[in-house]
Amino acid sequence: MDEPRAWTPLVITPAEADAGPAGLIAHLRGLDDLTGLLTRSKALVFRGFGVTPAELDEVMDLLLPNRLAYVHGNSPRTKVGRQVYTSTEYPPEQTISMHNEMSYAHQWPTRLLFYCDQAAETGGATPVVDGVRWLRALDPEVRERFAGGVRYTQNLHGGAGFGKSWQDTFETDSRPDVEAFLDGSGATYEWRKDGGLRISQVRPSTARHPVTGAEVWFNQADQWHAAGLGDETAAALHRIMPERDLPQSVGFADGSPIPAEYITQIRDRGLEAAVDVDWRGGDLLLIDNMLVGHGRRPFTGRRRVLVAMSGQGVPSGSGSGSGSTNPA
Repeated sequence: MDEPRAWTPLVITPAEADAGPAGLIAHLRGLDDLTGLLTRSKALVFRGFGVTPAELDEVMDLLLPNRLAYVHGNSPRTKVGRQVYTSTEYPPEQTISMHNEMSYAHQWPTRLLFYCDQAAETGGATPVVDGVRWLRALDPEVRERFAGGVRYTQNLHGGAGFGKSWQDTFETDSRPDVEAFLDGSGATYEWRKDGGLRISQVRPSTARHPVTGAEVWFNQADQWHAAGLGDETAAALHRIMPERDLPQSVGFADGSPIPAEYITQIRDRGLEAAVDVDWRGGDLLLIDNMLVGHGRRPFTGRRRVLVAMSGQGVPSGSGSGSGSTNPA
C-alpha cells in the first residue's frame, strides 16, 4: 500500500495579507472559496496577525458560519462566550491523544477553530494528523477487527458523581429534550434510579469524506478505553468500579472487548504520525474535522486555547436502534 504523501497544514501569514487583525479580516472577506481551500489543505494556520479577544467574534463569524453548541460532548470544558469553549481541561502534564471531535456521536462538527489567547511557557502544541495516514499506519489486523464498528457506552450522573452529568453534557435540565436528542441519534438509553443516564451507541470506525472520498480513521476508541489512559490509571479505575460503570467505555460493535494492545497501537501511531502546531498568542488553527485529527502536547505555565465548531456531519449506517428502557 502506497504511503500518502507528507502533509502539513497551510500556514497563512501577513506576507499573504495585510498585517494585524484588520488585515486577516480583510483577507478572509476576500476569499472566494474558504471551504474549498480548507478541503484541499485539510488545516489552515493563521499566524502572526495578533488577533485579540476583541476581534475574535468577527473572525469566528467568517471562519465558522452557524457555530454549534458542544451538546453531547464528553470532555471537560468551560463555556466562555457565544458557542466558544475552553479547550479540554486536562492536567498540563498529560498528553491528549489524537481524535476527531465527537466522532463517537451521531452528528459531529465538520470544522473546528482553535484560538490561542495565551501560549504556554513551554510545550502545549496542538498536534494534527492526516486521517488517511493514521488509518494506513495501523496493522491490517487492527483495521479488520474494527471493520464492524465500535460500541460506546456512557454513564452520566444526575448532578453528583464521577465524570460529567447529563445536564452538563446536553446543556439542559430537561429530560424530554435529552430523550428527543437521543431518539434521533440511533442511541439506546436508560434513566437510572439514582438519576443518572446510561447511553449506548454503535458507530463506524472509519468514515469517507463527502467531498474528497478519502477514507479516514474516525473513532475515539483509544480515548474511551481505559488502556488509553496508561496502565496505572486503568488499574486504579478498575479498583474503583467495574468497566461497565465507568463514565465512558468502549468495545467492538458486538459488545466484545477490545484488546489493550490495539488501543495503545491506535494511540501511539496517531501521535507518531502527527505534525505539531506550536502556538503564539493571537494564532488561529482551522481544521476539517473529518480529514484531520487533533490532540494536545504536555505543557508548563499557563495556557489558554479556545475552541469553537460549526457544521454537522452524519455517518451512514451508524444507528443501532433508539428508544428508552425502564430505569435500572
